[in-house]
Amino acid sequence: MSPFTGSASRTQQWRHLRLSLDAGVATVTLDRPDRLNALTFGAYADLRDLLPELARDGSVRALVLGGEGRGFCSGGDVEAIIGATLGMDTGRLLEFNRMTGHVVRALRECPFPVVAAVHGVAAGAGAVLALAADFRIADPTARFVFLFTKVGLSGGDMGAAYLLPRVVGLGHATRLLMLGEPVAAAEAERIGLVGELVEEGGADAAARSLARRLASGPALAHAQTKALLTAELDMPLAASLELDAATQALLMTSADYAEFHAAFRARRPPEWQGR
Repeated sequence: MSPFTGSASRTQQWRHLRLSLDAGVATVTLDRPDRLNALTFGAYADLRDLLPELARDGSVRALVLGGEGRGFCSGGDVEAIIGATLGMDTGRLLEFNRMTGHVVRALRECPFPVVAAVHGVAAGAGAVLALAADFRIADPTARFVFLFTKVGLSGGDMGAAYLLPRVVGLGHATRLLMLGEPVAAAEAERIGLVGELVEEGGADAAARSLARRLASGPALAHAQTKALLTAELDMPLAASLELDAATQALLMTSADYAEFHAAFRARRPPEWQGR
C-alpha cells in the first residue's frame, strides 16, 4: 500500500466502528453490540477504507481488531444485507462481493501485523475477518462458524476457501466450510485456527499486549515478513528463495539492521526505527 496520498484529508470520524491510536497500536472495534456486531454495507466500506488509510499514515505498527459486547462479530446483518441483496441485480451484487473481498485483501496486505481478539461468536464474515488476521487470540467463549452454506451460498466466501486450508489444512477446512458447524475455542486451538487461548474475558488484553510487543519491534522487518508470508503461498520454491534473497538484501541496507549491530556491540537493547 503506497504511503503517497492525494488531496483527501484523513478521516476524523468513522460511523460504523471505533478507532483508537496509542503508541503505534491502532485498535479497531466493531461497535453494534445490540446486534452482536453484525456487519452492514457501511461497516464493510469503513473497514475497506480504514485499513489503507492507516497504512498510509505510517505511524501504525500493529492493529487490534475486536468486537464490543458479547461477541466478536456475527457476520453480515440478515436484514440489512441479506434482505437487501435479494433485490439487487447481478452488477450490484458483484460490486458488494468485491467490496467484502477488498476488506480481506486489505487485512492481508496492510504493512503491519493484525491481531484479532475473539470472544463469543465469530460467524460468517466475522469468522473470515478473524481468519484474515495475522494472529488470533481467543477466550473460552469463542465460537467460529463459517456458515455460508447454511444460507445457501458457497462456503468459499471472502477468500475463506483460500485462507482456511492454509491455516488448518484441507481436511479441516472442507469440514468447516461445507458443513458450517460451530467450532468451539478448544477445538479451534487444537486445529490451529486460534494461536493462543486465554482465560475468559482476557482476549482483548492479551491482544493489546501482543500488539504493543509487535509495535515496539522492528516494523520494517515485520512488514516484509508479512508480505512474504502472503506472497509465497502460491510460489514455487525457487521463486520464493529469490524473493527472500532480494528482500533480505534490501533490509540489510536498513537503519534497523545497522542498529541491531550497534546495539549488540554496545550490549544494549536495539532502538528500532522502522526504516
